[in-house]
Amino acid sequence: MHICTITPISKTVGANRIVPAIAIPHPFGNPALSHEEEKALRRSIVEKGLRALCTDVAEQTIFE
Repeated sequence: MHICTITPISKTVGANRIVPAIAIPHPFGNPALSHEEEKALRRSIVEKGLRALCTDVAEQTIFE
């Protein structure tokens, strides 16, 4: 699994489960958000990654 900000690169390197992140300088957060909002955002990305790991895939899949 690969959590990344530029999904075409993940496809190029052959990642089978791809989870889009937020932005290059802050892939797991957004400093413009409040502490509570950023914590919820980070948690949602991690939960999406965990769902991706639990999902059977036959080809490269992007988990939106």
